[in-house]
Amino acid sequence: MSSQLLFRMGVGSSRSGLGVGISTLLSRSYGSIASSTSRRIVLKMSSNNLRRESLLTTAAAVNSALNNHYNKSRFYCSNSSSSNSDGGGGDDSAGDASSSSGGSSAGDNSDDPGDSSGRPPPPPLFAPGPGQMALTVNAVPENFPIVPTIVIGKNPVFPKFVRLIELEDPQLIRLIMRRVHLGLPYAGVFLKRSSDDPNYPQAADSLDDIYQVGTFVQITELQDLGDKLRLLLLGHRRIQIVKQTKSAESPSSSDFDEASKQQDSSGPSGRVLLVETVNCYHNEFTQNAEIKALTAEIVKTIRDLISLNPMYRETVLAMLATGQKVVDDPIYLCDLGAALCSASEPAEYQAILEEPDIRQRLMLSLAMLKKELEMSRLQHKIGKEVEEKEDKDAIGEKFRARLANLTVPAHVTEVINEELNKLSFLDNHSSEFNVTRNYLDWLTSLPWGVFSEENLDLARAREILEQDHYGMQDVKSRILEFIAVSQLKGSTQGKILCFHGPPGVGKTSIARSIAKALNRKYFRFSVGGMSDVSEIKGHRRTYVGAMPGKLIQCLKKTKTENPLILIDEIDKLGRGWQGDPSSALLELLDPEQNVNFLDHYLDVTVDLSKVLYVAEEKVSIAQKYLIPEVLEASGLRPEQVSVTDAALTALISRYCRESGVRNLKKHIEKLLRKVAYKLVDSKTADSSTAADCTSIDETSLADFVGKPVFSRDRLYDSTPSGVVMGLAWTAMGGAALFVETSLKTPPSLTTTAKKSENNNTVSPTPASGSLELTGHLGDVMKESVRIAHTYSQSFLARLDPDNAALRSGGIHIHVPEGATPKDGPSAGITMATGLLSLALDTPVCQETAMTGELSLTGKIMPVGGIKEKVIAAKRAGVSTVVLPEDNRKDYADLPEFLRDGVKAHFVSHYSEAFPLLFPDWAGKMPK
Repeated sequence: MSSQLLFRMGVGSSRSGLGVGISTLLSRSYGSIASSTSRRIVLKMSSNNLRRESLLTTAAAVNSALNNHYNKSRFYCSNSSSSNSDGGGGDDSAGDASSSSGGSSAGDNSDDPGDSSGRPPPPPLFAPGPGQMALTVNAVPENFPIVPTIVIGKNPVFPKFVRLIELEDPQLIRLIMRRVHLGLPYAGVFLKRSSDDPNYPQAADSLDDIYQVGTFVQITELQDLGDKLRLLLLGHRRIQIVKQTKSAESPSSSDFDEASKQQDSSGPSGRVLLVETVNCYHNEFTQNAEIKALTAEIVKTIRDLISLNPMYRETVLAMLATGQKVVDDPIYLCDLGAALCSASEPAEYQAILEEPDIRQRLMLSLAMLKKELEMSRLQHKIGKEVEEKEDKDAIGEKFRARLANLTVPAHVTEVINEELNKLSFLDNHSSEFNVTRNYLDWLTSLPWGVFSEENLDLARAREILEQDHYGMQDVKSRILEFIAVSQLKGSTQGKILCFHGPPGVGKTSIARSIAKALNRKYFRFSVGGMSDVSEIKGHRRTYVGAMPGKLIQCLKKTKTENPLILIDEIDKLGRGWQGDPSSALLELLDPEQNVNFLDHYLDVTVDLSKVLYVAEEKVSIAQKYLIPEVLEASGLRPEQVSVTDAALTALISRYCRESGVRNLKKHIEKLLRKVAYKLVDSKTADSSTAADCTSIDETSLADFVGKPVFSRDRLYDSTPSGVVMGLAWTAMGGAALFVETSLKTPPSLTTTAKKSENNNTVSPTPASGSLELTGHLGDVMKESVRIAHTYSQSFLARLDPDNAALRSGGIHIHVPEGATPKDGPSAGITMATGLLSLALDTPVCQETAMTGELSLTGKIMPVGGIKEKVIAAKRAGVSTVVLPEDNRKDYADLPEFLRDGVKAHFVSHYSEAFPLLFPDWAGKMPK
């Protein structure tokens, strides 16, 4: 016989007050129960002959017999395979309990030789045969004062609701088991005041530990799990504790022997196992408009909860399984609202349980439901955000995975991180999300730091050219010369090849052969008829369907940063209201500018200097395209005029330094117009002899196009005291910027009216001096002058305390070429050096130029345009440059031919630059 006990009592759900067990008894016929001893009771029942009164009498007789013989036997019950336990036609599943109001389930019996709690298994009362069932029927009494006390945490059991609990307290388990055997499956469930202790349900140590108002419950199912007891409780009504009761005060306690009493004693003095209770009743109320409005609002809130979380739907359907109209019963509706809540505190549940006023109880329940609704909305929002975050995390991981093996510049990495962070806060369905996602897709698709390994093998290139093309020896020779020079330099960077000729002569195919010979990716795009500058520089991201320009698309397609790009039909560029594509193309092709090419869509600089363009170069354009075109437009023949290469080079360097060829074309037109006028004026226009050919070389260039625009790059061949050469960035590739300083008035001492505190003597103090600035300086440059003036005063005070030139003298600072606006912070070190040179009356080392922003404490901060400034230094013949320490990398990135002949010194503080600029004063510097 199994030691696991399973009792199933009737649930009062019918109008007659009988339990489901009685209804089952009425609906089924049971066979005879054989009686083997005088202490066993044999019942044979027929559902066709029994009436309600006889059933109650029979049930009472069974309970009385069981009570009288409990000390010698224990009650075991099991259902036959063909029986139905709850009268509703449902199945009983092992260990499963229904959560609906009035529901029940059954547990399976398992054969076990003994009980884990140490209790020996008693002899069985009877063993049901096929079609037989042992049943104890109890009608729930209206008053039941003495009940066992079950203490639970978190939330109470409300009337008409069920709760599945497990007891671990041995004393409470014995008490519950004894009362169930006596046919008294009732208890009082009370909420613990402090829920910190997780060891509940259990008995209370004191009445002060629990709330005084609880719920009278019926134990509808019981399953002995050895050291635990599983109970399915059904709440019936509210009760209030009157006092604590000893175990001996329990009804039918006289039926037990002394050993049983000692075994079931309460143990430690004061533990609350049994209490005396009274029923709690609510105040009278009427279904007025306010009550109806409150119930309607509660129902609406429950519907909102169900719409947010489908789990509430299942819970409500289970609670409403009895078919009762919730709206018609405000009392049940209050408990229903509280039972649905899970985010409230135990005291809030208890307040609803204790409140006698129905209106106030409805208000409390509505407040809890509103709180639960807000919590559900927050959970729904968090869940949605987590789902979106998972999608966004996957997108972010995809983009980061693309960059894993790439060498992304720091400024691009910063932009990507900002956009990824922005993406994480955007809604997945917003338009900005898609814009940001597409932008990141382009940024991460570019081949940052990926290059094709260039092949400069001259023999291989010759073989490929001969294999792909027949004839064209001049073109092949030019290409081989280009590869040979690149081999000596080690790079083809900065070179542009131009092919011109009628259609179909092989311009496009020769470009593809060059790419094959150099082992570069090949990309071609035609600019014929292009009238939108966005095709080259990209669209702004604010426009619908925005995309990067052709060059960025090329990098994405070729997956290298050094492809060969053929710009076809360059002489057929259009021009429209969207801008001038030729100007944008010139910026792209200029080696001085394409290092930091800025696409409108990407909005980050991209280095296109490593791209080999098969397009236009100035000297080549002038020789092969511009001069023949202008000759024809001027009515001249090629044999009538000769322009040397030296003249073209001088024309570009002294007159046309800007990017592009428009100004160069204008000067060539001017030059050839002069030649045409000269020929016509001398009446030799028809002459075709060599003697009549006008030759233009470097010396005669000024006679045709005037004085050079850029006549000299140095204002001083030798700088005097107070004059210093700086370096500035310009659109023409940088320029030497001289700073001149002079004393307007000598330093002097003046007398002030300030008297000493100890006597009436007057002490002389130095005058404040003045500072005048000229040269069309901007606001930033003026601030740099003031900072340099302040720092040079403090530096001079430590170097030569007796020198008051900067403290009290009137100083005038001028930057030549006053008609040209000048601005920027990079002349700070130059200004300070000029002031110190003036004060010390010592010229700076000759052939030395400098650039750098100066802080008030003497730090030399980095500046931009290092490449242009070094070019300006080389033009000016400077052999030494002083640069900020943080610009060392920029200088190292310059091509070798730019660094040749220029010695660079890098400083982080002016005290490091001073010995380089004034070697005679180096030993006198303060420590």
